[in-house]
Amino acid sequence: MTNQETEAAWAYHDRTKHSAWSVRNDQHYMDFDNMPRPFKIYSDLEPLPLPRSYSETGVSALDAISTRRIQATDERSLDLETLASIFHYSAGITKERSYPGGEILFRAAACTGALYHIELYLVCGQLPDLEPGVYHFGAHDFALRKLRQGDHRAALVEASGDGPAIAKAPATLIYTSTYWRNSWKYRDRAYRHCFWDSGTILANTLAICNSQDIPSRIITGFVDESVNRLLGLDTQREVAIALVPLGGTTSLPQGQTSNIPPLELNTEPLSKSETDYPAIREIHSASSLTSVDEAAAWSGVTPKGPLPAITGESFALDLDPEHGDSPDSIETVIHRRGSSRQFARRSITFAQLSITLQRATQGVPADFLDPEGVSLNHLYLIVHAVDGLDPGTYVFHRDTNTLELLRRGDFRQDAGYLGLEQAIPADASVDVFFMADLQPIFERFGNRGYRAALLEAGIIGGKLYLAAYAQRLGASGLTFFDDDVTNFFSPHAEGLSAMFLVALGVPVRRRVLS
Repeated sequence: MTNQETEAAWAYHDRTKHSAWSVRNDQHYMDFDNMPRPFKIYSDLEPLPLPRSYSETGVSALDAISTRRIQATDERSLDLETLASIFHYSAGITKERSYPGGEILFRAAACTGALYHIELYLVCGQLPDLEPGVYHFGAHDFALRKLRQGDHRAALVEASGDGPAIAKAPATLIYTSTYWRNSWKYRDRAYRHCFWDSGTILANTLAICNSQDIPSRIITGFVDESVNRLLGLDTQREVAIALVPLGGTTSLPQGQTSNIPPLELNTEPLSKSETDYPAIREIHSASSLTSVDEAAAWSGVTPKGPLPAITGESFALDLDPEHGDSPDSIETVIHRRGSSRQFARRSITFAQLSITLQRATQGVPADFLDPEGVSLNHLYLIVHAVDGLDPGTYVFHRDTNTLELLRRGDFRQDAGYLGLEQAIPADASVDVFFMADLQPIFERFGNRGYRAALLEAGIIGGKLYLAAYAQRLGASGLTFFDDDVTNFFSPHAEGLSAMFLVALGVPVRRRVLS
């Protein structure tokens, strides 16, 4: 199927919906003896260790996720120390936890099931202390490994349809997903997780780049085969998800753009055996771009799906910084961040909720969001315990920073059910559901629009995480019963599809935090 034959995206979306019946009748079990390793390890390549010490910017997390600080003349040069900080605060190991069966190495950004299936690569020209090449970032030993020698940035320029952000960047990060590392637990639905989990990492990347005055932008319109070939990926198992050009020099890269030879590099097996889920490969193929012309036509005006005008009672957000702002730096907050597994059913303040919503929704610099500030997703809330706000359901109007009341009431039991009958969304203070109108998105972007809607939800969800932890709260990303979520928020949400869910609140166990 081609990208414009959107029945493929609809079929995948419908096939992978959760319902009470499908979950309760699921016979799948997790074979922990065959659990995939959480790292991609090249067997024969020598590591290039990255610096492990770098200075903090001092920029607050709330500013880093929301305010575009960079001016055209303020760009910071890219060196190995700068790149090391970007890798660390995006996808590096920040915590180690021992348990009876072994050890979990937690990363800088949240990932479903702590399975860490997102890999980062670097394509760069000559940098002050790094040779031009194509590199893989190894989180396990915090090192780069060179996959190709030479400046291959021109291949990315061509693959992106001569995108100006790629053309002017001295370096570009590439985010990939290795299916099996997530489908081991989540099976066919793991393709959705590719974008949720790369989205939370991208939220960190954008924030840390913003804090260091490094221009960054998310590029999702590219010829898939070209980028995957450059990285030497086995596309039955691992594929490129997004590109992020770093910096903005004025010189265009020169280099080979075609006839790039294949790579034959050995990697360690992920587990004893792997289970193939054809539905994942099929939707990825159907949402792939196959020509430079398709890539060039990808970016453009985003279809607007405005919410209906406010007709019910509404509440302006409390954005007075004296009521709940936080000065904690982005680096401190990323190290503090976790995923709350139990909430205390305690109230948060309206100011805390207001700051979290407002800072997380200031826009995402991405090629599918034009003009910057528009969004593919709408935020619907179930409020359980917020001082100064009645329990009930709400929809967030980001253009006016207003919450519109849909229904008053105690919906903790409903929230627990919608969140796959788990205690987390029932015990949280607030549950934030991401909802998208997929029809106009598919009409504009084809099947690939499905990737974009999920990715944007993951990025904003990642920003919600950072904003919550900046204010000493907790957050947890969750899955859901798809159609039940739409029905619960209807008639207001009629026709919308659930994309993601983030619970916010006060964690039960609160460590002493610096």
